[in-house]
Amino acid sequence: MSAEVVLRRATGPDAAGVADVWLRSYAAALPTVVRARPDDEVRAYIRDVVVPARETWVAEAGGRVVGMMVLAQDLLSQLYLAPEWRGRGIGDRFVALAKERSPRGLTLWTFQVNKPAHRFYERHGFVAVEHTDGSGNEEREPDVRYVWRP
Repeated sequence: MSAEVVLRRATGPDAAGVADVWLRSYAAALPTVVRARPDDEVRAYIRDVVVPARETWVAEAGGRVVGMMVLAQDLLSQLYLAPEWRGRGIGDRFVALAKERSPRGLTLWTFQVNKPAHRFYERHGFVAVEHTDGSGNEEREPDVRYVWRP
């Protein structure tokens, strides 16, 4: 796993790898959060909507997708890494890219139970500005809104 990691925009053929990273990362990072959709729906959504219609980025190493990030203007809507690729600076590179793409600031949501994500984003200058009971998300899981301003 010492292959060079390249960040690039996702293309259609990346959809399966993006979905695989999303599913494996979610399972590893959020074992107590009940997913709102089964695997096949997640894969179809990523294939039919996320990759073709959203600003989707992948981290690629050795010809396979090892991370993914989705931006929607100033919203960092998704950032997931293959579990075995965590702690290698890929997330840091994705956040730097997101800040470069949205230099006026960024917002993101993460679940309250995802303490490693809180530490990660806080280390990158994000500040928690809102805590919810989860009634506004599909999973019905309490979440936190973070904001970064330059």
